[in-house]
Amino acid sequence: MMLNRRHIRVKVMQTLYAFKGGESDDFSKDQKFLLFSIDNMYNLYLLLISLLIEVQKRAETDLQKKQNKHLATKEDKDPNRKFVNNQVLHILKSNTQLKNQLETFKITNWELDNEYVDIIFKTIISSDLYKDYMQTKVSDFKEDKDFIVDVFKEIIAPNDKLYDYMEDKNLTWLDDLPTVNTTILKLLRKVKLTSPENHFTPQLYKDTEDKQFAIELFRKTFLNKTALNEEIEQKTKNWDADRIANVDYVLLQMAICELKHFSSIPVKVTINEYLEIAKEYSTPKSSIFINGILDKLVKEYTADGKLNKIGRGLM
Repeated sequence: MMLNRRHIRVKVMQTLYAFKGGESDDFSKDQKFLLFSIDNMYNLYLLLISLLIEVQKRAETDLQKKQNKHLATKEDKDPNRKFVNNQVLHILKSNTQLKNQLETFKITNWELDNEYVDIIFKTIISSDLYKDYMQTKVSDFKEDKDFIVDVFKEIIAPNDKLYDYMEDKNLTWLDDLPTVNTTILKLLRKVKLTSPENHFTPQLYKDTEDKQFAIELFRKTFLNKTALNEEIEQKTKNWDADRIANVDYVLLQMAICELKHFSSIPVKVTINEYLEIAKEYSTPKSSIFINGILDKLVKEYTADGKLNKIGRGLM
């Protein structure tokens, strides 16, 4: 599975942040946007994994061109086929489930934008990684796998031109990139010669509960906005409202909503998750500010018996 709960919370935050309407407005299109932006992560996954297949094809074409050259050298005629024959790339290339997914989701980007395949291919073959790998003509599965893991980690994932391309294609992808890259690396590291076909077609959500969590968190925060804002205002009386970052407002709404309406999520988990998200998406002081407010609220709720958490160790 690709999605964890923190990334679901980030997606909900982005949707709530973008939505400027009131509680009486129809939010079904925003819920659709939320689910669409989550589903779109899978397209990004397919796009990046298919890049590896395209690079292999590009290497193949390159060798053929050299062999057919009018003045082909000995090296051209009998090239080192180690990269072209890389076993992990062949597992990807011959995976029918993956092929079906690429067709279903219409992932044809690299046919149209093949200059990116070129950029990555040239970066790979001019790298020390490649030179070291190609010093021998044969390899075992482990060497093939380690090489592809390193290529993905050191060449594909950090490539600036590729990053700009993703940004152009879909803005929400930039936030998904770390999660998707981590998923791909995990799958590449775990692949075996005996891995099942579905190894490279992971589930997006861990289970139906996670998808439900995304919808519920969005709805409940959205529908209780007025009450949530009142709680925030009471705790931020000495703060100038304009000084509170908009993202912090949304994160507080979501965190308070979780404390009050999600009885199975431990208080500690909620607080930690929102502090981490604040560190990444808001101002340097946000997590301290958010922590202070949530801390006060938890103490009050506990004193008033308003925290209905079920199960053990939920405080």
